[in-house]
Amino acid sequence: MKLFTKEKAINHVVLLSISDIFANPAQPRTIFELQDLENLAESIKYNGILQPLTVRVNSKNKYELVSGERRLKAAKMAGKNEVPCIVLKTDSAQSAIFALIENIQRKDLNYFEEAVAISKLIEKWNVTQEEAATKLGKAQSTIANKIRLLKFNENQRLKMLNNGLTERHARALLKLPDDQSIDKAIHYITSKRLNVKQTEDYINDFLQQETKEPTPKFIPVIKDVRIFFNTIDKAVKTMHKAGIMAKIKREDSEEYIQYTVKIPNAFTK
Repeated sequence: MKLFTKEKAINHVVLLSISDIFANPAQPRTIFELQDLENLAESIKYNGILQPLTVRVNSKNKYELVSGERRLKAAKMAGKNEVPCIVLKTDSAQSAIFALIENIQRKDLNYFEEAVAISKLIEKWNVTQEEAATKLGKAQSTIANKIRLLKFNENQRLKMLNNGLTERHARALLKLPDDQSIDKAIHYITSKRLNVKQTEDYINDFLQQETKEPTPKFIPVIKDVRIFFNTIDKAVKTMHKAGIMAKIKREDSEEYIQYTVKIPNAFTK
């Protein structure tokens, strides 16, 4: 294979030493399955790397990986010292975009990694959601929905990924108001193995229960006051049986009925 100087290698395929290639600081992928890397390493041992990696010459005149970190890791595992690379002439912002696009197109990112990468792209390079959508070939609403996934904390994200919940599961969970209800819902959904439709129904039911007005306690109203009169009379009779000679007097008028109960002081000391 023909080798070039760094200046002449632009847009050509060259063999580069693995030790001369530095990681892309904007690499969006953070999780690499060991079994997947081992399988790729075995393939590289026998067939080589069929698709070159892409690198760029950074401001320090070093080769910085743009895309192909999975292939680079597998090549190391396969015992390779060199890998074929295409050297691109691009700046760090475009490099970050290329890395994200490649991972999205290959579906190498889980939906949370994709959301983090898009958010970093917008914040670090000061682009709008609309500009990010154009560069990534997606609708602006799709970009907005993905960024909303960052509402979940790290523990919640791991639980969803480890239990096989999809991005549509996650979007349904976004309706919940706080971490406590989200944690409860994740546990229920994963334990019951709910599909997306069942998850949406469960969350809608949950929210309806949360917003439902509490049922007021029923306090019975007793309209027949004779029940209270009988209660007073029984109380006085009970005192008489106990030797307490209480006296009761009832006075009726047009406005009210008045009961007066007199208990001797000797029984109150």
